[in-house]
Amino acid sequence: MPDLFFMKNPIRNVTIIAHVDHGKSTLVDALLKQSETTLGKLGEGELIMDSNELEQERGITIFSKNAAVVYQGVKINIIDTPGHADFGGEVERVLNMADGSLLLVDAQDGPMPQTRFVLKKAFEAKHKIIVVINKVDKRNARVGYVHEKILELFMELGATDEQLNFPVLYAAGKFGVAGVSPDLASMKNIVPVFDAIINHIPAPRVDEAAPLQMMVISIHADNYQGRIAIGRVHRGTLRKDMRIAHMKSTGETKEYKITELATYLGLVRVAADAVPAGDIAAVAGIPDVNIGDTIADAESPEALPVVSIEKATLKMIFSVNDSPFAGQEGEYCTSRNLRERLFKELDNDVALQVEETSSADSFSVSGRGELHLSILIEKMRREGYEFQVSKPEVIFKTEGEKVLEPMEDVWIEVPEEYSGMVIQKMSMRKGEMKNMRAERNTAYFHFFISTRGFIGFRNELMLGTRGTCIVNSLFAGYFPKIQSIETNTHGSLIAHESGATTAYALVHSQERGALFIGPGEQVYEGQVVGQNAKDSDIAVNVCKEKHLTNFRAKGEAVTDDLVPKRILSLEQALEYIGDDELVEVTPKSVRIRKRILRNALRKKAES
Repeated sequence: MPDLFFMKNPIRNVTIIAHVDHGKSTLVDALLKQSETTLGKLGEGELIMDSNELEQERGITIFSKNAAVVYQGVKINIIDTPGHADFGGEVERVLNMADGSLLLVDAQDGPMPQTRFVLKKAFEAKHKIIVVINKVDKRNARVGYVHEKILELFMELGATDEQLNFPVLYAAGKFGVAGVSPDLASMKNIVPVFDAIINHIPAPRVDEAAPLQMMVISIHADNYQGRIAIGRVHRGTLRKDMRIAHMKSTGETKEYKITELATYLGLVRVAADAVPAGDIAAVAGIPDVNIGDTIADAESPEALPVVSIEKATLKMIFSVNDSPFAGQEGEYCTSRNLRERLFKELDNDVALQVEETSSADSFSVSGRGELHLSILIEKMRREGYEFQVSKPEVIFKTEGEKVLEPMEDVWIEVPEEYSGMVIQKMSMRKGEMKNMRAERNTAYFHFFISTRGFIGFRNELMLGTRGTCIVNSLFAGYFPKIQSIETNTHGSLIAHESGATTAYALVHSQERGALFIGPGEQVYEGQVVGQNAKDSDIAVNVCKEKHLTNFRAKGEAVTDDLVPKRILSLEQALEYIGDDELVEVTPKSVRIRKRILRNALRKKAES
């Protein structure tokens, strides 16, 4: 190994992995701000790495991102990863760019389901792990308990003796401090984290003199430079203007010249004449580059092993909007627009699959979970796309004569008074209870349930517990198919005719169930305007006007009797719909509708 290279260019590559909301992005803020690197205006504010609009709104990391800081002359490439298992495709590929990981765990909650997922992937990548017990400033922090649970998790996941000998740090990310003991008063800054990275994360083991090899881990689209390939240089040195071999995962090889070369410093890419092995590079000049491709030496090209990504478990049908309101709110409404946008997403999302169907207006889109697909839908509607989507369906597999379906481990935390309801609802969906405990008037459940049975459960549980539950799920694998699962059975209130809703009509309709619309809204025949209190559909006239009389009446009296509408988010709408319903998505609205809009035709089809 060329030790001289490390003396000249000391580098550490580290990923930050954690469960959702355990303070990962806040800790990254502290690392960036307290380093010896100038961040400029990008370094102002909070949650610097979560720069995407959706990430800021939801408070979670969705897309992996790179930054680089310098501490005591060592360049530390920091790779922020998503904490939700639905974005596991992001985690699986970016772990290949690093040699170690910071595992962040909440000092009160301890290891959570997504902690298990990302830690398992880090072990598979043979990473050295540094444990950071964060949020020790919490009133209910239980550091000893959390440390014990982390050790149990390491052993459960089959950690080696070397991995079990992990260093432990304690931190309060929002204050930007860390230390080797949980005493908050003794913590001064974030420097102990930097020291641990330099001392415990190994430098990249590379051969700078060998022929070039670089794996493309992510793609960035630039209006001027075209497609920019980002990845770690595994061996050799990447130089500007050099000729390289672009080796696709399909086996095809083409030669190109690198037009622009950059590396990371702070939060931005900076131009570079050369990027040595072990560092992360951004390359322009390869027009058809994709994630998983290899950039190799033109004289002696050798492909790197393709990164294996877990397959999708859910699929939905994306189709052109054909409701009466089609084309009124969206900029891109045609099948050509929809097709181009969906296939373009494949360039950045390796866990997504898009297939054409027998209809030119419909496309089958498969992903890792409901959140994975709903984020794609939300991105598209914000870009001006208008379309409609079907109910999420699980993807079955066949092995020999057995039919297998995806199953999930589900952890539920609810006030103890709702425990009976949780057990009842889970048993109806053929969920198997693995564990249950009660602590501080809170019940904790661990269920094993099919993904098919779990669809729509979150929304149902949130309503049943008045929003007091916490639900976490993790894909467990494929198991034999379960027969006759009672899933999201509901009845809908369907608009009887097209027009503008009136308060007078809604007051009478709300006696049937919960309404999704308010007065003065435009609706069309076949639109779902509410949920029926019974498990059957019923058409209601929400546009009916009060007949005029010789007596004056105050309109406020009618409005006062009107119950506020239930506002459904995109995820809630996707969980709500049944097999005969669709979600109409536009930049301004999310509506639920029946597949067959005409009431007479729908009744005829049902009979």
